[in-house]
Amino acid sequence: LPHTGRLALYLLGLRATCPPPSPHRSLVTWLKYYLEEDWTGSRRHGRPLTSYYQYGLGVLALCVHHKRVREEVIRRLLTAQHHGRLGHGGNTVDTEAVVALAFTCLERRRLVGTELAAELRAAAHGASKSMAEAQGPDGIIGNIYSTPWALQVFLATGACQTEPAFGQAVAALLENLEAFGTAATMAQVLPVLHGRSYLDIASMHCQEEPDTLTALDMEPLAEVPGNKTVQLVVECPLPWCYELRLYDRPVPAPAAASFLDVLQAAAALEPHDFKFHTQDTPQGPFLTQVLGLEARQEKRNYWQLLTAPNTPLQMGIADYRPQDGETLILRLSEW
Repeated sequence: LPHTGRLALYLLGLRATCPPPSPHRSLVTWLKYYLEEDWTGSRRHGRPLTSYYQYGLGVLALCVHHKRVREEVIRRLLTAQHHGRLGHGGNTVDTEAVVALAFTCLERRRLVGTELAAELRAAAHGASKSMAEAQGPDGIIGNIYSTPWALQVFLATGACQTEPAFGQAVAALLENLEAFGTAATMAQVLPVLHGRSYLDIASMHCQEEPDTLTALDMEPLAEVPGNKTVQLVVECPLPWCYELRLYDRPVPAPAAASFLDVLQAAAALEPHDFKFHTQDTPQGPFLTQVLGLEARQEKRNYWQLLTAPNTPLQMGIADYRPQDGETLILRLSEW
């Protein structure tokens, strides 16, 4: 698969550090190549090989580096948004937000013609409105990790000044800052807390930026003594399985164990009965297979993480730490 998303995030971070121009020129060229490969390799599927999220990130990164993007590349994203195809891992908010930021950047940097710029402006404002409508009563938009993306769109489009959802979402972020424990998730939330979006990287005056980067000594998390027992449930509804509940057993684990630690404890306890696989992503490990059942993008399904009776988790498997006696549910779900 093309490395569209990973390279795009790297180039966004690189631009923010004000590097000398020569080392990353070839990387920008590679990103242009990946965007083309991402699409041409999947013409029969009608979508990118990776995802619209990664594809949108690629367009955003090129724009932030002041590089023009072919109109056909932009039209692919416009068409996908217009037809509601921007699905991503059970949640469309982060994908819609990345695409809206890319549209706003292209229009703001005047990298497209007048007619297309008007279409991009309308599409970005439409995305901003739909995100406000998707806000839950707790202030979260999509999930806790999608919320910073939505806030970046409000900031980039100027909706932050008039949209009540903005203040409510910021309040929700401040109440859930412990969820942002990885470098990738911190990179999403920090600009928002400073009233900025990734679009501001494009207009940085690097000559004025002081070199303030210093190494940070991270203290290890204090160990919590004792043990806990977590009830682990695996559910697979129709049409994928005839039997809904495939696994339902108590799993003993250390008191500080994360969801991922509980899965590893279950696998060590019953190596023949319980198996799972994860895939590394910038946001941390992503669950791809449980009990031999694989969640795949082309099947439009994913492993949803819940705590009983039916509450979706706002953190990933490496970040969420269940309580003693809690029931964790892995449910194969459609997006």
